[in-house]
Amino acid sequence: MTALASHPQRNSLRLQLRQNQILQGMSAAQWTELEPLLVVADYRKGDPLVRQGDEEMEQIFVLEGMVKRVVSNPQGHEMILRFAAETEMDTSYAAWRLRTPVPYSIAAVTKVRTAELPMPLWVEFLERHPDVKSRFEYEVMKLMSEVMAHTITLHLLDAPGRLSRFHRKHPELAGRIPKKELAAYLNLTPETLSRLKQKLG
Repeated sequence: MTALASHPQRNSLRLQLRQNQILQGMSAAQWTELEPLLVVADYRKGDPLVRQGDEEMEQIFVLEGMVKRVVSNPQGHEMILRFAAETEMDTSYAAWRLRTPVPYSIAAVTKVRTAELPMPLWVEFLERHPDVKSRFEYEVMKLMSEVMAHTITLHLLDAPGRLSRFHRKHPELAGRIPKKELAAYLNLTPETLSRLKQKLG
């Protein structure tokens, strides 16, 4: 991890960061305050950014690549809750507020570059800037309702319905998620997903 301020590509990274949905409305003064708190991290495909059960928490802004939020049971069975790519974020904010360990892992689906900071520093920043806090908390609620809607979808829709809903809700991700990951997200086998795609294609 490298501090954003001393990263050799800091100028292009700053431009990427300014496109983030949460951060793009910030003032110059807010940027001046936030940037020294950020570190840039690079992850390989499959690397964990946050592990389920962690008590140390991070705020993560995705600069390049894609991450997934995933839960697993003691037998190792995984369920993917959501994906996030460039201009999006993932967070352990709800767990921080509830004072509980992080209930999911965040892992790299592809090669990933992030800007991140420890949750205590992010929360302190938010407390000083109610406009950013309001935007961020709205996004957190949207994420939580998205995860809930996805979980309900797995129970209520058949396989073609699940795939159709995904294409409708996330057209920007449809071609980018590896087949194995997308199949896991939709609770299908990769073979079933291939057959469905041929039918719908």
